[in-house]
Amino acid sequence: MKLQRRDFLRLAGCAAALPPVVRPAWAQAYPTRPVRLVAPFPPGGSVDLTARLIGQWLTERLGQQFVIENRPGAGGNVGTEMVAKVPPDGYTILLCSVANAISATLYENLGYDFAKDFVPVASVTRAPNVMVINPSVPANTVPEFIAYAKANPGKVNMGSSGIGTSIHVGGELFKMMAGVNMVHVPYRGSALMLTDLIAGQVQVAFDNLQPELSHIKAGTLRALAVTTAARSEMLPELPAIAEYVPGYEASTWQGICAPRNTPAQIVDRLNKEINIGLGDAKIKAQFATMGASPFMGPPGEFSKFIVDETEKWGKVIRAANIKPE
Repeated sequence: MKLQRRDFLRLAGCAAALPPVVRPAWAQAYPTRPVRLVAPFPPGGSVDLTARLIGQWLTERLGQQFVIENRPGAGGNVGTEMVAKVPPDGYTILLCSVANAISATLYENLGYDFAKDFVPVASVTRAPNVMVINPSVPANTVPEFIAYAKANPGKVNMGSSGIGTSIHVGGELFKMMAGVNMVHVPYRGSALMLTDLIAGQVQVAFDNLQPELSHIKAGTLRALAVTTAARSEMLPELPAIAEYVPGYEASTWQGICAPRNTPAQIVDRLNKEINIGLGDAKIKAQFATMGASPFMGPPGEFSKFIVDETEKWGKVIRAANIKPE
């Protein structure tokens, strides 16, 4: 059947008009019931606190409760796997982090594929770690520490909060790029590691900045540099490792991911509202108390960032032959 020109133009015009009318109305309807925001780590940690801040913001903005559900276990993999297997309807989402990028290579038999089973929704925070040493180490700068470590191969102990943590792989990256031989000493958590670092049982760590601040200011530990590519606003006088080891970068980050095939309209809606929240002065101030800064951007940029992070830490894990506990 042949269409008359005027009929064709009328139908084409109607079709062109459908997307802007239907899609925004559909997106505006979300959410119509409570949303689960899964934090795959225990209550009280940075992942949990970030989830609660963003969950409260989204609750206020979207008019439905964003319920925080802690699902800890296996370095974040228990909660992540659970979210990977729920219906992709936007009503169960994940607080993802650098741990997911590390786990993609660290664990051989995960019950999910982070790259394939999730869609990045929004980056949320980024925070530096800090290179700290026991004051007994005769070094006041990164170059002096590198020279000391090279002069004492295998005699410098590097503490971490556990095998495969961001603190561990950040230290391994430094070893590779600076060409130094240090002995990794893993602990079950940062608190135990910090106690031994102060006591001199280990000499260096690449720890989260926030728990180290009071010890740095008290002089019980000496800070040499932050691990982000640029200096931190929290300690602007402290250089970045990259100023001495070009290209070095290791930061912790968090964001929101959703199961694969979650409708793009929902992803875009959440991304928009989260980015508005990250620009709010109160939200910024709350993240600052955690040693973190807002990390804004569209889903596509966050997706590329996750790919790059997964590739970077995969190379470190393979080169250092890191195996999970």
